[in-house]
Amino acid sequence: MVTASALLPLWNRAEEWARRLAMIREATAFLYLSTYYIEYDGYAVELLDALDAAQRRGVAVNLLIDGFGQRLGGTLMSRESRLALASRLDAIRSAGGVVTIYRPRHRLQRWLGGGQHVKIQVSDAGEALFCSSNLTRMSFEGWNEYAVALRGPVVPTLLESYREIGGSVEESHLEHLRTGAFAAEAGIALDYWLCNPNLLQGAGGPLGWGGTNFVTDRLVQMIAEAKASIAITSLYFKPIEPLMAALLAAARRGVTVEIHHSHRDALPATELAWIAAAAHYRRLLRDGVRVYENRHGEHSKIVVTDGTFVAFGSYNFEHAAHDRLAEAMLASRDPAAVQPALAIFEELRRHPDNVRVTPQTLRELPARLRVKRTFLGPFKRWM
Repeated sequence: MVTASALLPLWNRAEEWARRLAMIREATAFLYLSTYYIEYDGYAVELLDALDAAQRRGVAVNLLIDGFGQRLGGTLMSRESRLALASRLDAIRSAGGVVTIYRPRHRLQRWLGGGQHVKIQVSDAGEALFCSSNLTRMSFEGWNEYAVALRGPVVPTLLESYREIGGSVEESHLEHLRTGAFAAEAGIALDYWLCNPNLLQGAGGPLGWGGTNFVTDRLVQMIAEAKASIAITSLYFKPIEPLMAALLAAARRGVTVEIHHSHRDALPATELAWIAAAAHYRRLLRDGVRVYENRHGEHSKIVVTDGTFVAFGSYNFEHAAHDRLAEAMLASRDPAAVQPALAIFEELRRHPDNVRVTPQTLRELPARLRVKRTFLGPFKRWM
């Protein structure tokens, strides 16, 4: 259990971006930032310019990027953009900054998409951002995302976990955040759930791995203990079987269950993620689960049970979050953390882009999608 002296919800995309830049521009000693990938667009240029300026005034910059995620993100960029991004990252290194591309130890882990998916930003001012968003225009002009700005004892806890997801942290920076006014105890109680399955696996990586993922287990427990309601957001809802079974069991015992995830058009690069999710639609609808597809894209990761317990962070409901990617969630029963999430679900239910899936929806799917769902659905672990 950790505490926060302040928790500011950042659902509005412009507000999160402004907070990110302000943290970098106001840093005087150090700045840490982890992301799954950077797309070299206007947002990346603005952020990298801010990091360059921070380095020129003596700030120690530490940037952690996932290797597999960046390779996937690179498919969205031209060759010229990829080269320009590489040049900018080299410039940070040349100026004394730390740029780490995280790749798990074993070759099979790397081939199968192992990596880190946690998004943390921390500065010497004693503030942390804990986010679902990547550094890409899609996260700030397209999809829904959720972040929180935090102060208090939780901040050094988040920065210390940066090491477990592949980064390096100066001990003096942790000590700075643990002492003085930054260390004051406060009233917002939080649990921090973190797991990097790559550190728990052998040379076979996720293949045949039957180990325990701490975050998955906590989410299963959270769902299993729900008595009245469960509301979930995820990029695409295609969880491992223990999570699916817990959710369906809750629905069968009378818990109101709703899933908010993305429409197939929200991910133009591929339909595969949606197909993996849609393969379970009949199963979910049969047990009374309410499923919504967001046409402009849902990339937040929020779970609320009984209107009193919330978890949010980086964990998508998918196999990769369980056995390939380092993921983290913050959980709390404090109204300061719960109420903003409840307001988000109220907004989603009203939004015209958020459309409920019904049996009629499934009957009206184009024939090619029904065929793909039937034949590709069994391979959802890798989609």
